[in-house]
Amino acid sequence: MPRRKPRPRDAQARSQPDRRPLGDVFGRTEDGPGGDETYMVRTIPGTRATKYYRCPGCDHEIPPGVAHIVAWPAYGGEDDRRHWHTGCWKGRHTRGITRRWS
Repeated sequence: MPRRKPRPRDAQARSQPDRRPLGDVFGRTEDGPGGDETYMVRTIPGTRATKYYRCPGCDHEIPPGVAHIVAWPAYGGEDDRRHWHTGCWKGRHTRGITRRWS
């Protein structure tokens, strides 16, 4: 069986930016934890989660590499973003935000 030729290592290919999907790039709108506000929501895939965050729903850490949700008030700024576990965000109507965030 013949051997394959090695691929040429192109410096230009290595310097291109990462093209992995960001999740919901534009986001979507959903009701917030209180039900009275509209929130912008974006899904962050595990491959894009690179830092530790603290979930306001359960007050536990979201470690790097774990897919999660980012939500912020639709009429606020992105400075008000909060990173939620996906399950905590889905259960936000049955339980409130932890004291630390309210």
